[in-house]
Amino acid sequence: MAERTALVTGGTGGLGGAVTAAFLKAGWRVVVPARESGGTAPPGSIHVAADLLEPSGAARAVEAAVSEPAAPLRAVVNLVGGYASGGLVHETPVEEFDRMLRLNLRPTYLVTQAALPHLVAAGDGAVVCVSARAALAPFPGAAGYATAKAAVLAFANAVAVEYRQRGVRCNTVLPSVIDTAANRAAQPDADHRRWVPPAEIAAVIRFLASDESAPTTGASIPVYGQA
Repeated sequence: MAERTALVTGGTGGLGGAVTAAFLKAGWRVVVPARESGGTAPPGSIHVAADLLEPSGAARAVEAAVSEPAAPLRAVVNLVGGYASGGLVHETPVEEFDRMLRLNLRPTYLVTQAALPHLVAAGDGAVVCVSARAALAPFPGAAGYATAKAAVLAFANAVAVEYRQRGVRCNTVLPSVIDTAANRAAQPDADHRRWVPPAEIAAVIRFLASDESAPTTGASIPVYGQA
């Protein structure tokens, strides 16, 4: 029987499947919230239908994660996000800029906000967020995405500062290009050997949620590989 629970948002995606598998292999109970049309939760995980863009959906996901007293919630992994590129800033409608902020930042904020009282009450727990290298090194045509991922990084650092005296840690991983089926389809001519396999990033995330990383909070971990 699992003795602790991880709540993994975005667990039906290319990286999310690998993260869920890593936690399951390590003996965790894993709750994967997703919209009804958001894909299938990996075998062994617990699926809960929830729209994480809404406070009620985030609350529903956390309720499912804390519903098993024998396996208390100890980790929140925020993977929900999205990417869109386009023109330069003066060519990008504010609606598209807002969409990147809403998709990348809002679910991370809402799920973390709903989970923190439970982690604080336990006096132990970890939050792991996913930003991107673009947050530190933007590239042309993706100002909304870079800004949103920089906001995720700033939010994670704020959580780390606010809750480190309460036993809750918060760290961030910053991928470059992840070697997923979707990214290969979008960039068929790229050198995929330089991209980072999802399982390698998943191992870093699982470590940041584990007791082995107990002294670590407020860290921004690059997981660029050779990309």
